[in-house]
Amino acid sequence: MTRVNENPTITDSDAMTTYKTVNVNGIGIFYRKSGPKDAPVVLLLHGYPSSSRMFEPLLPCLGKHYRLIAPDFPGFGLSQAPDRSVFEYTFKHLARTMREFTDVLGLPQYSLFMQDYGGPVGFRMALAPLLLEQPCGI
Repeated sequence: MTRVNENPTITDSDAMTTYKTVNVNGIGIFYRKSGPKDAPVVLLLHGYPSSSRMFEPLLPCLGKHYRLIAPDFPGFGLSQAPDRSVFEYTFKHLARTMREFTDVLGLPQYSLFMQDYGGPVGFRMALAPLLLEQPCGI
């Protein structure tokens, strides 16, 4: 993780949580964000059965030093829940959707903070560049 600036210039509005929704391949993905735009990015992946709401108490505290982004997975929280006939609710597909989410936001580099259900999603995101479509083992 990038070292935090010891003397950042932070305003109250930098640490304020804001809420947005972006379109990722036709799915509305809701997310909470906090922190300065030039700070190191931390992507917070929530647990089950929860949403990005679980990170609400952390955002104003850590948002003073990091750019925090906490999305709701498809089918969770305030993100859209596509029908199972058109969206595969697997860790692999959720990881692909979250990688596409980071592309939509223009996040070339970020650290992962994973809780529970977010673990299998985040590990797949982290390993994706190293793995072929079907890994033979870990």
